Amino acid sequence: MDAKSFAMNSSGFVVLSDLVPQVVQEIRYYSTYNFIGDRIDGYEEPLALLTREAARALKDVANELIVKGYRLKIFDAYRPVKAVRHFVLWGIEDLDLRMKPYFYPELEKEELFAKGYIASRSSHSRGSTVDLTLLDMVTGKEVDMGSPFDLFSEKSHPDYKGITDEQYDNRMLLQDAMVRKGFEPIDCEWWHFTLKDEPYPDTYFEFPVTSLR
Repeated sequence: MDAKSFAMNSSGFVVLSDLVPQVVQEIRYYSTYNFIGDRIDGYEEPLALLTREAARALKDVANELIVKGYRLKIFDAYRPVKAVRHFVLWGIEDLDLRMKPYFYPELEKEELFAKGYIASRSSHSRGSTVDLTLLDMVTGKEVDMGSPFDLFSEKSHPDYKGITDEQYDNRMLLQDAMVRKGFEPIDCEWWHFTLKDEPYPDTYFEFPVTSLR
């Protein structure tokens, strides 16, 4: 029996930049620069939403790293169920491969699901998962992590050894800070973290990404 539930209630969520104003946001699924190449269903504004608990924990991460000269750059946070459905339908029905050279050059489209890069049900829809990187406050540029966000490749696995020591250290700087504040990484994406004690572990939310609360 499936104990998962779906909900439209956004009362447990916050606009991340309201709580953590120092974050930089580049919400890729609001733009067309993503692995599909179109704005994704459910992204009505280019902003990050998170549960209050995840946002508070991320604020602690941001405060720790800003002292070290880094800001957090957010690519994605809460992701509506509608958006995940968009991913799945694209994977099953759409033969459009225009973004393959940029995001999955080494894989066939169907492998994205088999290898776990795209799931039919995403932790992002529970509201306590975030995709992010570090921004160097001196250069104003993203820190070199050895692979870009959403590159579906072994190169993006956090423990991938085919990168430089500096790139690996950068990944571990981000990961160590996130883990200390209660987030858990996954084994195939260096940018992806979920709050360990997430408040809605069995609920997948369907409201759109918008500041209209």
